[in-house]
Amino acid sequence: MKPLSALVCALALALPMTAPVKAQDVPYKPEAVMSLAEKVADYQLATMAGGEIPPKASGDTPHLKGWVQGALFVGLTALADHSDKPHYKKVIMSRGIANKWRLGDRIFHADDHVIGQSYLWAARNGAGEAALKPTQATLDRILITQPKGDLVHTEYGTGRDCSDRWCWCDALFMAPPVWFEMSKVTGNPAYADYAKQEFRAATDYLYDTEEHLYFRDSRFFDRREANGAKQFWSRGNGWVLAGLARTIPLLAEDDPERAYYIGIFREMAAKLKTIQTAEGYWAPSLLSDRDKALPESSGTGFFVYGLAWGVNAGILDRKEYEPTIRKGWAALTRAVHPDGKLGWVQPVSDRPESVEYDDTQFYGVGAFLLAATEVSEMKLGK
Repeated sequence: MKPLSALVCALALALPMTAPVKAQDVPYKPEAVMSLAEKVADYQLATMAGGEIPPKASGDTPHLKGWVQGALFVGLTALADHSDKPHYKKVIMSRGIANKWRLGDRIFHADDHVIGQSYLWAARNGAGEAALKPTQATLDRILITQPKGDLVHTEYGTGRDCSDRWCWCDALFMAPPVWFEMSKVTGNPAYADYAKQEFRAATDYLYDTEEHLYFRDSRFFDRREANGAKQFWSRGNGWVLAGLARTIPLLAEDDPERAYYIGIFREMAAKLKTIQTAEGYWAPSLLSDRDKALPESSGTGFFVYGLAWGVNAGILDRKEYEPTIRKGWAALTRAVHPDGKLGWVQPVSDRPESVEYDDTQFYGVGAFLLAATEVSEMKLGK
């Protein structure tokens, strides 16, 4: 199989140059939605092939097994399932082979597990058991050890940040789908049991049962915005909603805990519907003054994905949520530059921060691709 760079370099020569999306031209028909998704994906893949690192990116952005690119590859699996273009599958397979189907080097760290979602997809789509074994070996090591430390998150650089457990909300996207699918594939309930245990621990600790939103981690329990509201990070909660959308389908219909996950998903969805900005985005800090909020496409992408998935799965009422999804999708399309670059992606961080139209990142594209594939399934176009 050709290396990743050889597969995608040629895409740069064929990137379409079109005018920015206008309000009256929002793509809602499935074929138009998928065309835009492919354009955004092809731009990102061509950019990666050229070695460019998006602005304001952290040092781990090029890491081939890390979370920054791992989230993109989750989106690529959804795109490969919906597109008739074969190169998305080839890119996923090539990355897995280049990584020797291994997770990141930090054994217990959830961020280093997310790339495993693309390996499990590859195993289902031709790579076979070879794509599973290294990930399974890592999960087995964790099952033997099962860290039991508390979930208190200290500031980075202090020597302890609880990274051996799921003590930050992003982790609920990164790791659970890998654990639940491994359980389903192998028939071994131990993987699902561990994921359920850790998911509940994180939720009991981080989920605000009054606001129906997750704190990013324990450092944010007492932080407040200028308007006095609690600080809930948009992308952090986007990770959670998207993680639930990827986890719930892996639970058996008769699993007694399925209702627990659906209940949280519905509570979050109901809250999110009420705090969308007039432009269709969600503010970087969800409960801040929405009239002054900057656009932000990564959290918005994950929210649109989760809500659209909820409607498609019959968990959310279509009539109630379709206006929110339409509005969010329209906002996402306005973040796409004429050449396919996705803008308004808040740079790597762990909290609400400033964002600009030119800011982009791999995980933002991953969120966009997930959103696009579920929106296409809704068949919103007349």
